[in-house]
Amino acid sequence: MKSFKIYSPASIDEALKLLPHSRGPAAFNAARLVAGGQDLLGEMKDHLVEPEALVNLTGIPGLDTIHCGSSLTLGALVRLVSLERHGELRAGWTAIAEAAESVASPQIRSQATLGGNLCQRPRCWYYRNEHAPCIKKGGHECFAEAGQNKYNAIFGGGPSYIVHPSDLAPALVCLDATVTIAGGRGRRDMLLEDFFTLPNEGSVERENVLKADEAVVGVSVPRLPSPWRSCYLKFRERGSFDFALASVAVALAVEGGAVEGGEIKAAKIVLGGVAPIPWRCTKAENYLVGKPHEPATWRRAAELAVEGAEPLEHNGYKVRLANGLCQKALRHLA
Repeated sequence: MKSFKIYSPASIDEALKLLPHSRGPAAFNAARLVAGGQDLLGEMKDHLVEPEALVNLTGIPGLDTIHCGSSLTLGALVRLVSLERHGELRAGWTAIAEAAESVASPQIRSQATLGGNLCQRPRCWYYRNEHAPCIKKGGHECFAEAGQNKYNAIFGGGPSYIVHPSDLAPALVCLDATVTIAGGRGRRDMLLEDFFTLPNEGSVERENVLKADEAVVGVSVPRLPSPWRSCYLKFRERGSFDFALASVAVALAVEGGAVEGGEIKAAKIVLGGVAPIPWRCTKAENYLVGKPHEPATWRRAAELAVEGAEPLEHNGYKVRLANGLCQKALRHLA
């Protein structure tokens, strides 16, 4: 790892002044924000980025708070372990707590932050290999498209076929979260669903809309009224400490409570681990409205959720896996 300076600003405005103002060639060596460091330090060890300085956010007050009221307000520096253990959050926003609990190991969750989980970089082994000049690093080819693509995208791929590695992102998008971004031109709020970008939107080297001098400072999630319920399910290759081969966040409002046989009044389904962004299954969501909450409905909704998938040579299993996870999540909410 290349040596670097470290700064510990007292405010987010002070931190942002230390960042570059563009993502030009010099940005490779520009200052980077760090909190838990679970992703950035790995990139630095692999020489994917070699910043001259790190800007440590952990001393900035007010960025690690959780507030549960008419909405859930989360600071960007909230540790994942706090999300999984917060009783009121788990009761009112279950999918978020379950997603946080599914991330890596207890040791990593004790350091990793909400903002870092949302902004982490791809885990594709071509991207993570410092000797592979893939398209995500300024090259001209996605080596995964015709290479080893077992873990890559079945939706939204091209010209890059990465999948977004965040577990929290599908759960938060499913629950209509809004993200707050601070930058040199002030603050802005946007739906988290609009925060992430496909490889054919904007820059193929980026996964979100953050400008070079911006940072995520918080997330707000409306409280689901009764009879809404939510859950997050994840399938990984190893039983622990692994990224999702596929995952799903589901939220349902069922007349008379989420019991089998009741009429579904509204639904949200978001897949993870299968696309460069959290993948909304709008056709399945629309189908569920007005249908009985029963196995035949779940099977058809799951079919619609994976409709249009375009698997690569080695990842066709993800279609069946995502289908099964959708059915399991809908059954779980019954």
